[in-house]
Amino acid sequence: MTNDEIIAFLKVHLQSIQDNDIQTYRETTAGDLTLYEWWITPHRIDGLPFHEFMMTSNAERGTVFGSEGKAKSPTRFDLSNMHIQNYGDTIIASYTLLISTASSEGVKVASHNESRVIVKCNGAWKVVHVHKSPAYQAPHIPS
Repeated sequence: MTNDEIIAFLKVHLQSIQDNDIQTYRETTAGDLTLYEWWITPHRIDGLPFHEFMMTSNAERGTVFGSEGKAKSPTRFDLSNMHIQNYGDTIIASYTLLISTASSEGVKVASHNESRVIVKCNGAWKVVHVHKSPAYQAPHIPS
């Protein structure tokens, strides 16, 4: 897979989360997915049910996962400082995810650093692991 194809795959995968599109999310994500989402819990999250629950809840409220906006606020994402490591059937993409949300108060941008591991499984590319970290200087030891 070329870098352009990897970026296109990532955009489809991330757009499925933004659109609360569980079918496309399942098509682009392995069932045994593992995640670290620092702002939710300091522990690893396993499998698809976590995001499926959040996406279903967000769809009911008209909100986007990870954004700072209110219901029905226009939202977009950008992948900044993209770096791709391609090892045949395993790809690691690391970048800063910027989620911009428009509201009557103006545009707010939430950001975090992210790595996604993508593996070719039975002929299809799937995200198998996600690791997110703050995009600001977090204390090494909590206060």
